[in-house]
Amino acid sequence: MPKGQPDVVPNDGLTTRQRRNRPIFAIHTGSMKGKSTAAFGMAMRAWNQGWSIGVFQFVKSAKWRVGEESALRALGEVHENTGQGGPVEWHKMGAGWSWSRKQGTEQDHAADAREGWEEIKRRLAAKQHDFYVLDEFSYPLHWGWVDTDEVVDVIRSREGRQHVVITGRNAPQALIDAADLVVEMTKVKHPMDTGQKGQRGIEW
Repeated sequence: MPKGQPDVVPNDGLTTRQRRNRPIFAIHTGSMKGKSTAAFGMAMRAWNQGWSIGVFQFVKSAKWRVGEESALRALGEVHENTGQGGPVEWHKMGAGWSWSRKQGTEQDHAADAREGWEEIKRRLAAKQHDFYVLDEFSYPLHWGWVDTDEVVDVIRSREGRQHVVITGRNAPQALIDAADLVVEMTKVKHPMDTGQKGQRGIEW
């Protein structure tokens, strides 16, 4: 796809403008870092277009504030104060999830994940945001906390121009099949391979 030009133009009866404005459903999966970072980069582009941004974090601790959160919250304040860009909401659904679950039981986390998904369903039905980042949402699906088939049905049937990006390892195949854009992050090298711990400005 040189310079963003498609290899094939489908005979679907749509104009170029109509085709370019269709909502995108994207998956960022794979074992390497960068899945969430890429999604937040897309959110910053969306903010620049004046779109409403909704970020929903399903796994990272509520106490952990990543650099992208600070940046997007600051952009939300810029919008509130100047009208530039678009509004930003950032929600965290749990604390101590994923690899180091320190708070609550698995049943508590599963209930939190389902509650978060129900809220996203309501917002999609209301067309509340233009761009959704469901950060690390693949984990509740992989663990069976949220029904994958329901998620696919809801996202496929969403109305308007609502772009949705889901991040996380082990994205279910049904989710991948339904997506328009799928990226798999694979590792070639990482400083941790030689014993280096994560560092500020790189991992957070």
